[in-house]
Amino acid sequence: MINGPEDRKYIGTLPVSVAEVFKEWGCSKGTVAGRFNGELVDLNYKIEMDGFLEPISVDTEEGLEILRHSTSHLLAQAVKRLYPGTKLGIGPAIKDAFYYDLDVPQQISEDDLPKIEKEMKRIAKEKLKIERSVLSKEKALVLFKGQGEDYKLELIEDLDGEEISVYKQGEFVDLCRGPHVPDTSYIKHFKLLSLAGAYWRGDEKNKMLTRIYGTAFATKEDLDAYITRMEEAKRRDHRKLGKELDLFSIQPEGPGFPFFHPKGMVIINKLVDFWREEHEKRGYCEIRTPLILDRELWIRSGHWDHYRENMYFTEIDDRPFAIKPMNCPGGILVYKSRIRSYRDLPLRMAELGTVHRHERSGVLHGLMRVRCFTQDDAHLYVMPDQIKEEILGIMDLVKYIYKDVFGFNYRVELSTKPEKAMGDPLMWEKAEKALEEALKAAGVEYKINPGDGAFYGPKIDFHLEDCIGRTWQCGTIQLDFQMPEKFDITYVGPDGEHHRPVMLHRTVFGSLERFLGILIEHYAGAFPFWLAPVQVKVLPVRHEYNGYAKEVFDRLKNEGFRVEVDSREEKLGKKIRDAQMEKIPYMLVVGANEVQERTVAVRERQAGDVGSMSLEELIAIMTERLSPVSQV
Repeated sequence: MINGPEDRKYIGTLPVSVAEVFKEWGCSKGTVAGRFNGELVDLNYKIEMDGFLEPISVDTEEGLEILRHSTSHLLAQAVKRLYPGTKLGIGPAIKDAFYYDLDVPQQISEDDLPKIEKEMKRIAKEKLKIERSVLSKEKALVLFKGQGEDYKLELIEDLDGEEISVYKQGEFVDLCRGPHVPDTSYIKHFKLLSLAGAYWRGDEKNKMLTRIYGTAFATKEDLDAYITRMEEAKRRDHRKLGKELDLFSIQPEGPGFPFFHPKGMVIINKLVDFWREEHEKRGYCEIRTPLILDRELWIRSGHWDHYRENMYFTEIDDRPFAIKPMNCPGGILVYKSRIRSYRDLPLRMAELGTVHRHERSGVLHGLMRVRCFTQDDAHLYVMPDQIKEEILGIMDLVKYIYKDVFGFNYRVELSTKPEKAMGDPLMWEKAEKALEEALKAAGVEYKINPGDGAFYGPKIDFHLEDCIGRTWQCGTIQLDFQMPEKFDITYVGPDGEHHRPVMLHRTVFGSLERFLGILIEHYAGAFPFWLAPVQVKVLPVRHEYNGYAKEVFDRLKNEGFRVEVDSREEKLGKKIRDAQMEKIPYMLVVGANEVQERTVAVRERQAGDVGSMSLEELIAIMTERLSPVSQV
């Protein structure tokens, strides 16, 4: 007997295909796969035993992943037809999309994508059956060697076990775990998006392959909506806006190391001022630790074993040192600098710490993926009975900054023990339970993200959602029983004995650089008044009014506003257009009437002309907008 959701049952002859069971249950439409006894399976999978079966709809997260993975195979088949001699790399589904890495015998560009897409549509209409086979490792090697698929041979050699799963559609065969849609006609609504280079297996020593990105959806409406979002994302690209607004640059002399220009530094400094003010209110003290520390420290902390491929090294006086990739070991040394009492705990140490991490050149992306960044770090040293309260306090800070100040919605994930973890499994279990209890106490909805914790402890990750629906992982809370053990840090309890504190690692912005990149794209460069690099621009109608414009400038400057004067010999219309392009919140036009009446004609960035007013009236309005929270 096969049980299903909603009391559905199949009582009949075995073996039977998943598709046949779904047909009997009346749930075939829109179903692309099944889950039998917890395992995802194809619709043509033969069930040979009793168990539990549920349908996977194409419009679910799992269903879309199956559809996109199947579309990546369709893409590879089309490229092989158009460019004989193409060799297959890998082609996974990723968030909202898919890609395939291909060794194409000739150079192709994004101009070729429409041709490839057309061939994909042709193959989809052929309604080729997508069939799974299981081969011995030896037979799989013979099969792919015969097809000249060198990259697949390398993957097969690395696989454990004696059985290899392959999928075939027409003349196309690929190494794959599956599952897939039953035939190519299921793939209807897709779009190729872009083309990039990618080193085979992410190793710069290997050959550069051609990576083609695309996406697929269950309906045309969903695909059209996604394409519209992507077009809006291009318009908001922080790299483009960063250049146009003169905020930052990435120079060839420092790939992955951002250069912040004066206007970009205004935003960074305002974020830092805000960060410091909020942390002072919440009982944090601020520290600063060195950029370079002895290599032995990183061996002791575990970073040497788990992170050294991402670290930079140097020597001082013939001693090996490392440039810090994280702030926590330095913070621990501050904790250890004197004897701590239970009366000192919880001890909340915050640090705006600049760290360096080696990222491959192929993954660098503006401010979003860099080699040098400043984390808004904090490390909290607490007694075991203080864990829940401190986590709740951090979550309250996260809510205030994300939602109340910047207006972001966000979701929460609990990331559990990774495969390469250090420490006692019982401590991991205890740490995961403590985080889960805090989430439940806060009444926060969360998802489990298995195996994605830090190597020293589980974590709560915060994924904020921007105005066009994209999510960004920024804040995190990591509960750590391991580092206090490794560094033998203690506090003196009420009993006069030494006890082990628990350590909480925590960020909110994540990194200042990446958070700025997110803000640029979220606001499309039109920052709220309190963050705008230039808050006011004074626009004299003609040069004879420059004197009064200077008076307005001086008054506003003395009041603490960030103000500029556009005294160019240009027409007023051009000055207004340029100020709009610079996304200035307030434009103040001054001409004969304004000089005579000692007023300014005010234009707002979004509202347009709002009329004339005195400087006192304008200052009162702008002063109210200096508070971050008032602008949500």
